[in-house]
Amino acid sequence: MKAKILVVEDEGLVALDLTERLRRFGYEVPAPAGSAEEALARERDTMPDLILMDIRIQGPLDGVDVAQVMRSRRDVPVVFLTAHSDAATLERAKTAGPYGYVLKPFRDRELQIVIDMALNKHRIEINLAKLQQGVVVTRKLSGLLPICASCKKIRNGKDEWEAVEAYIQTHSDAEFTHGICPDCSKKLYSEHFSRVGKSAKASGGE
Repeated sequence: MKAKILVVEDEGLVALDLTERLRRFGYEVPAPAGSAEEALARERDTMPDLILMDIRIQGPLDGVDVAQVMRSRRDVPVVFLTAHSDAATLERAKTAGPYGYVLKPFRDRELQIVIDMALNKHRIEINLAKLQQGVVVTRKLSGLLPICASCKKIRNGKDEWEAVEAYIQTHSDAEFTHGICPDCSKKLYSEHFSRVGKSAKASGGE
């Protein structure tokens, strides 16, 4: 499946050139955004896999501000475009946690490498997060669990005894629904089962 890349660039000719280049690379590219407000709306509507963001854009918010807002509401990688390589600009850009930089004027090969590396890095981070989450859940429910032989409560790490379902819900993502198994039904409603049995015998004897 093609990766979707949103271009945020306020210079129309540059935005058009970038869009055409990215499409030649094989990416899906929605219409570019030229301002902070448009960028935030377009990102929400198109849900791109990566943002190619010019640091200097029109409006009260620059590209760094917009990237910070986007990253706060969704885990999306951002690669900055800039014609300014001074230390102050790059230090400010770091606050948005970018996945790379491309200096203008850029070349096709350089642009494609930075984008591919950013997408790959983001995929690796997502897979590692899923793996770590699975390891945590497994660890929580592994090992020896002290359980009462009578009431079946489990002793937790605070040396307190709690019900099995409460312990499992605390240490995993599992949830419970309640019902009654056939054996317990017979114990709890023995009179009912006794009457049913007698009725069945009486019906069979007629």
